[in-house]
Amino acid sequence: MRSLKPALTLGALGALLGFAPVASAQITLTMSSWVPPSHLLTRAQSDWCGEVSKATSGRIQCNLLPKPVSPAPATFDAVRDGLVDLSFSVHGYTPGRYVMGKMAEMPFLGDSAVATSVAYQRIYERHLAKLDEHKGMHVITVFTHGPGVIFNNKKPIASLADMDGIKFRVGGGVVNDVGKALGANMTLKPAPQSYELLSSGVVDGVWFPDESIVSFKLDKLVKYRTAVPGGLYNTSFALVMNEATWKKIPKADQEIINKMSGEWAARFIGRYWDETDEASRKVQREAGVQSITADAKFVADFKAKTASIEADWIKEAEAKGLKNAAAVLAEFRAEIAKVK
Repeated sequence: MRSLKPALTLGALGALLGFAPVASAQITLTMSSWVPPSHLLTRAQSDWCGEVSKATSGRIQCNLLPKPVSPAPATFDAVRDGLVDLSFSVHGYTPGRYVMGKMAEMPFLGDSAVATSVAYQRIYERHLAKLDEHKGMHVITVFTHGPGVIFNNKKPIASLADMDGIKFRVGGGVVNDVGKALGANMTLKPAPQSYELLSSGVVDGVWFPDESIVSFKLDKLVKYRTAVPGGLYNTSFALVMNEATWKKIPKADQEIINKMSGEWAARFIGRYWDETDEASRKVQREAGVQSITADAKFVADFKAKTASIEADWIKEAEAKGLKNAAAVLAEFRAEIAKVK
């Protein structure tokens, strides 16, 4: 008759022999990306996970899936519903759902993705996280891309009037509000569709950070670039993990991941944006893209046309539970100025 006495566990055996067993549990997180493998977001997400893996001595691993599990606008839902463990997306791809993220998309916030991303994360932790817009998701970090720029293949744009007759692709969120305020002809589409839209003539231009011109292979499709000091707009992103997956991670490893989340991760990703923006500007020059910087009149006209956007957001945010939204926005701008 077989004995019912339980065998010694590995831990108990180790204790009897006087040594501590090596932890062997490993968790592999599935990751999804809706931009190409060479895109900085795919690389930044994978490299962030690589840093986590090193810090946890390999107990946390990541597996980048060969194809995205959903279209870009459905990515947050895919994470929430457990189709994938970890991914990022743009808040503005689902209009009306993520009101707080609009704060980080206002015009003239700054010229560095590191500064806006780190400041955004600080304000998120202090004021926005408690409103729980990412229900069912564990937020690793929030961040922005670099300053938005005007690109087109029709003519140089040195004034608001020069945008007449040009069709632009935009990505949603505040940039869509900016386009409406300026009276621009806008088409709301996810970033990966930009090449097809431009090459087929559906649109004549895009509003993008510099990085995207190289990432989406648009350097041969655009001829003119207009930079606006402080940025035409920004885009709000979040890197998120499925909540149930997060709860399965041992507490000690959660603590390690937390140290590499928040501001640490915002700065980590922001550096990718700034470096790639600079590299893209070099490629644009080599491709013969003509670049101008908006002058004082252009900026003044732009600010006059878009002045109501901040006030509208303040009302919307306060209706959703954010107290003293105007003060929070001012605090955000102050934080951007502090970031080194």
